[in-house]
Amino acid sequence: MSHAAYVFDAYGTLFDVHAAVRRHAAEIGPDGQAFSELWRAKQLEYSWVRSLMGAYQDFWQLTEQSLDYAFSRFPSADRKLRKPLLDAYWTLDCYPEVPAVLKGLKERGARLAILSNGSPDMLAAAVHNAALEIVIDDVFSVDTVKTYKAAPAVYDLVTTRYRLYPHAVSFQSSNRWDIAGATKFGFRTVWINRADMPDEYRDQGPALILPSLESLQFGI
Repeated sequence: MSHAAYVFDAYGTLFDVHAAVRRHAAEIGPDGQAFSELWRAKQLEYSWVRSLMGAYQDFWQLTEQSLDYAFSRFPSADRKLRKPLLDAYWTLDCYPEVPAVLKGLKERGARLAILSNGSPDMLAAAVHNAALEIVIDDVFSVDTVKTYKAAPAVYDLVTTRYRLYPHAVSFQSSNRWDIAGATKFGFRTVWINRADMPDEYRDQGPALILPSLESLQFGI
């Protein structure tokens, strides 16, 4: 095992952020994919803007606000779906390879954690729904420091708790901006490029780029 801890982003890395809309795709109609992408984009935008302003609100509030914005942009989507969509966000599907990958790393002696923008309640629900409690050692939420990724204080939650140097931590995220922040902090980073997106932030490049988490179970 080459790293003392393997730390994972939650949304988009372990859990499929578009699963909520897919569950109601027939009711939303042909704008479903664009609706879901806008909901996610605004969720992230609000986190960055609020960090810059120093006006923190927890991730659940941002999730609600960004959904409301998506409804305003897509009037074809029935607002009666607001509650079902929000409820679905508490039980997002994990990606198919996640349980086996985490189990494999755990069996190799790794310490496993989640480091996420999500609120503690949101993360607890997601972990429980995916039955990951038996493999995840710790769940770190930005709510502790009241700012969002990619602020260094967020990544420092891990090194402070574990008393590790940053290079001893392997950090996995599907979000390239998150990988940039974690790389700058000093983590060894693995970009899980699920959507085959072009690279960005080339001055803060990942150690590895993978299409899914699958290869990680071999401790790479």
